[in-house]
Amino acid sequence: MTSDALLNITKEYGSPVYVYDAHKIEAQYNRLTTAFNSVKKLKINYAAKALSNISILKFVNSLGAGLDTVSIQEVKLGLHAGFKAKDIIYTPNGVSLEEIENVTKLGTQINIDNLSILEQFGNKHPNIPVCIRINPHVMAGGNTNISVGHIDSKFGISIHQIPHILRIVENTGMHINGIHMHTGSDILDIDVFLYASEILFETAKNFKDLEFIDFGSGFKVPYKEGDIETNIEEFGEKLTARFKTFCKNYGRDLTLAFEPGKFLVSEAGNFLTKVNVVKQTTSTVFAQIDSGFNHLIRPMLYGSQHEIENISNPKGRERFYSVVGYICETDTFANNRRISEINEGDILAFKNAGAYCYSMSSNYNSRYRPAEVLWYNNKAHLIRKRECFDDLLTNQIDVSLEQKKAIANT
Repeated sequence: MTSDALLNITKEYGSPVYVYDAHKIEAQYNRLTTAFNSVKKLKINYAAKALSNISILKFVNSLGAGLDTVSIQEVKLGLHAGFKAKDIIYTPNGVSLEEIENVTKLGTQINIDNLSILEQFGNKHPNIPVCIRINPHVMAGGNTNISVGHIDSKFGISIHQIPHILRIVENTGMHINGIHMHTGSDILDIDVFLYASEILFETAKNFKDLEFIDFGSGFKVPYKEGDIETNIEEFGEKLTARFKTFCKNYGRDLTLAFEPGKFLVSEAGNFLTKVNVVKQTTSTVFAQIDSGFNHLIRPMLYGSQHEIENISNPKGRERFYSVVGYICETDTFANNRRISEINEGDILAFKNAGAYCYSMSSNYNSRYRPAEVLWYNNKAHLIRKRECFDDLLTNQIDVSLEQKKAIANT
């Protein structure tokens, strides 16, 4: 998308506003499927938690993807968006047996990641196919906040507990049709991921009726100029060869599954904000924008770096700015960042704003969540309205003082 197109969107829909380029999403999907095009059975399940807008889900569905979900609400969103139940996998963590049972009633593939629930579910529903999530104890990314395959992670069943899993499966007679792992985000070293995959292959040998092996995702995308990224093409070549060998030894072709979220939508997103104030202190020049961590929390939560471009003055002389928000907390997006000269009223574009940005937004400070726009075929389509004051009152119950007294006296 061009800067002019982004500026026109802020003129039409105001700021702040999230904008997603459908063509970039499609290009990333095609890049991943091409990397594994010699696999007989490939399934790409989009991770809904990255960006769950219904229009995005419908678009991803139109590309041929399935859906990876972590809650019954995401399952229902997927069904509402047109995904078939059989194309949705449900991979929760720490949820009740009741929620898992309710999801099975919808016909969705379930994925269980702890021994207690596995045994309870197997005893009650031995005929319902179950995928098992394994923790390979491999640190794929460098940040413990987003790497979930390490030994202290709450996710998955430890590889050292395989004997426990096998005992439960034997005692309950349950049907295991898939094996899964997810090591976390920002995979920097393909060989580390391949090492974790070997652990998954060894685990899979214990189950004779598998239909698929899910290798998770976490592929690294570039967040700034010169940033490293996962070499998907090299990874595809190496894992494909190993997967084919496993299937040959296993005796039949299984489905190779992935669950990309960030890889598909991160680079497709721009978050557009307006500069309210340029504030000079004794040591810093602040660009204060009409947003905060209520709209984009990743820099504060994960220390992530989003490239920031002044699209109102892209060729201006670069100066150092600290970009901060309007929330009554420390909400610093960037410290002493080189950005083209900023004036009040300029529009700043935050890059890589497609994944885990709007989906993690809130109404903190009673601020409204922003609008969302999908850019498709050189046209902007509004896919979520900006919130208004009435939205803040939705679901609140206004109990008057007299009602409170009456309640207290009962």
